[in-house]
Amino acid sequence: MTADTEQGYSGKRTAEIVGITYRQLDYWARTDLVRPSLQTAQGSGSRRRYSYRDLLELKVIKNLLDAGIKLESVREVFSYLVENLGEDVAKVNLVISGSKSVLVRSGEEIIDLLHKGQGVLNVLPLGAVKEEVDSAIIELYPEFEVDAVTGTPRAVGI
Repeated sequence: MTADTEQGYSGKRTAEIVGITYRQLDYWARTDLVRPSLQTAQGSGSRRRYSYRDLLELKVIKNLLDAGIKLESVREVFSYLVENLGEDVAKVNLVISGSKSVLVRSGEEIIDLLHKGQGVLNVLPLGAVKEEVDSAIIELYPEFEVDAVTGTPRAVGI
């Protein structure tokens, strides 16, 4: 069975595409940071199936951790992003100032996410997440191509 955007992605493929270890992915699923939306593991031998949207969310989390935000803060930030932005998670910019994070939706709208800390500003553009995930899928799995209609990767011939 080949994975595609409708069938989802196995845990192994998801970890490879996002650039994290399978152990991290497993931990994040077990602690409800990001649960696979297509199929959760239910007992021995069952497999998780992640959607394309799950890949984007996982890549956002990885980028936040890579930017130096602690996992506890990432949970708070990500919870806010998911609950308040819905499908726009990968289309915003996050400004990080020490332990303080603010969300920038537009030039006029800046939202304080954690309400604490100060420091040097780093801008983490999340708009590039989709392109990073798409590139990783195509690079790691040559049987995939970008669908001209949806703009998301899918297995060739499906």
